[in-house]
Amino acid sequence: MPLNLSDSLQHLSGMNARLLKPLAHLVGGDRVFDLLTHAPIDTIARQSLSDVSTAQAGQQVQLSLHILKHAHAFRRGAPTRVHAVDTAGNSVHLVFFNANKPFLEKILPLQKQVTVAGTIDKYNIQWQIIHPEVVKTPVPAKPDNDTQLEPIYPLTQGITTRILRDVIGTALQKVEMPAEWLDATLLGQHKWPGLGQALNALHSPTRNADIQADAPARTRLAFDELLAHQLGLALVRTHMTAPRGVSFTTHGPKRQALLAALPFTLTHAQTHVLAQIDTDMAASTRMLRLLQGDVGSGKTIVAALALMNAVDSGAQGALMAPTEILARQHATTLQPLLAPLGVRVVCLTGRDKGKTRTLLLKQIRDGMADIIIGTHALFQDQVAFQNLGLAVIDEQHRFGVHQRLQLSAKGLQNDVLVMTATPIPRTLALTLYGDMDVSKLDGKPPGRQKIDTRLISADRMGELIAGLARHITQGAQIYWVCPLVEESEIMSLAAATARHADLQQHFGSAEVGLIHGQMKDSEKDAAMADFMNGRTRILVATTVIEVGVNVPSATVMVIEHAERFGLAQLHQLRGRVGRGSAASHCVLLYHNPVSETARARLQMMRDSEDGFLLAEKDMELRGSGDMLGTRQSGLPDFRMVDFVVHRPLFEIARDAARYILSRDPHLVSPQGRALQTLLALHRRDTALSLLLSG
Repeated sequence: MPLNLSDSLQHLSGMNARLLKPLAHLVGGDRVFDLLTHAPIDTIARQSLSDVSTAQAGQQVQLSLHILKHAHAFRRGAPTRVHAVDTAGNSVHLVFFNANKPFLEKILPLQKQVTVAGTIDKYNIQWQIIHPEVVKTPVPAKPDNDTQLEPIYPLTQGITTRILRDVIGTALQKVEMPAEWLDATLLGQHKWPGLGQALNALHSPTRNADIQADAPARTRLAFDELLAHQLGLALVRTHMTAPRGVSFTTHGPKRQALLAALPFTLTHAQTHVLAQIDTDMAASTRMLRLLQGDVGSGKTIVAALALMNAVDSGAQGALMAPTEILARQHATTLQPLLAPLGVRVVCLTGRDKGKTRTLLLKQIRDGMADIIIGTHALFQDQVAFQNLGLAVIDEQHRFGVHQRLQLSAKGLQNDVLVMTATPIPRTLALTLYGDMDVSKLDGKPPGRQKIDTRLISADRMGELIAGLARHITQGAQIYWVCPLVEESEIMSLAAATARHADLQQHFGSAEVGLIHGQMKDSEKDAAMADFMNGRTRILVATTVIEVGVNVPSATVMVIEHAERFGLAQLHQLRGRVGRGSAASHCVLLYHNPVSETARARLQMMRDSEDGFLLAEKDMELRGSGDMLGTRQSGLPDFRMVDFVVHRPLFEIARDAARYILSRDPHLVSPQGRALQTLLALHRRDTALSLLLSG
């Protein structure tokens, strides 16, 4: 009976029930499709020999052997030796340590011909293979000296290479491929194989290049992933924008009053981006827009002016931040600006409990609060808005599409503006925000100074400390960022707690503060308040201060073990200084030895302050693995896609998804039904359920 790609692995003929759980864990799911998209990571070349005397010690070989005898060990630790001869009559021993006697006798039966593979070697004068792989019984007909290229896979406990190859081979034989979802013209244009051909080629390489990211089979399967993702995003966008939105006033009295009260003039980029937002908010369709701004480009005031559009139209606005520190900082920044205009701003985070929380929830529900600032606490069911008109989500990459849907559902067709101060490459932007229109905010507001960035080896720590002392004498404040909170036996990185104690010895206990993610909220607030008010001159911190923290009087940033950070994170950290009119400095403190890639990254940081350029360079150097710091919830877990190699495919997939849905918005044509299968196989369940629900 044929199998479908969506069938469970338990339906695979010959599947041992005890293998199901570890196999599903290894391949990332319990379906045949998950198994067949478990890609090889390498190949091994083995030469078929009939006469072992022609082999070289250490060579990878495949031999047809006649099994003569099982010589089981009689003392602990001694190996079992299976005596055999090749077709030329040469003696070969197959050696097994801690052998399972019944299992060996089953797979290497006496007086039978068996094909084995492994590394041939000599022990004294005896040819032997230690722990060979039993390839097949009986022997396949292969010409002598024929080189067999075998794929090598990631494995897990309980799943051997032989087991994995056997179940993949069985699946490829039994599976019935679904209708092709890619257009024949597209396949021909790129010389891509059909789905069945691609899966077979992936697991039957004829050369090592066949398993590389740019191989035709791998590229076609990567495009399938990207197309499923882009179709999913497009369907989410359709679902969110289909209901008629609210047409907001865009130049109302509070918006104009805020603009007049600003102590600076908006940059050209800010004015341009605001015009795009105003056009979206004035339209009767819902706004779904990403505002991508470089460090220090002035996103917060753009968000505040957009929120005034909602307030002027009698609606509420919400601003969601990824951390409590950033949420409360937004509130501290906006309340003094907006209170004189009669705009009521409240801040709701997980810290608010009891009567305080009850009062805040009532103000939000009754419409007494105009602007609500908070963390993910705004997602919670008990948070009900009277009339949410605009949801602004800051540092969107810390959240995901599901959270975006969740917050937008708090209002009736409310507009959504998401912001990020982490410049990301276009390929990642298409991946994370393919359902959104994109605005780019570059440049810095007037008065911002260029940051002098220098590379200093940790060997010169004494010089650095002396230099910092001079800066403090001149009234400077300093961030010192460490990557770990506690000492690690695995990585010799300076711990924030240890560095804090060391700097206190140099500068005095009262001069040096400490902040890290394991502190209580009240302790973090107190440490930040001491630094912002100048009571401490140095703040030792982990990357908790990476995004958004704004202390204009801080003019020096020291990043310890800078070689361990990615460019995007280094750029974010550097952006915590240079926020006032005073000259600012960033010290990238590195510990030797430094890899070539890390050195190139540090030199780029020294030479450029363009976050968008640095993001592209970072991906070229590191690939997509951790572009946004630690893996974030919004970034899809692609199996085939390489963000660097497959960069050209992202826009092709986006354009293809838009074209498909423009012609077949409900995917009801024959190709559309095939594409529904694609969505299901790639687990775009949210998008598929939205489509099927209409």
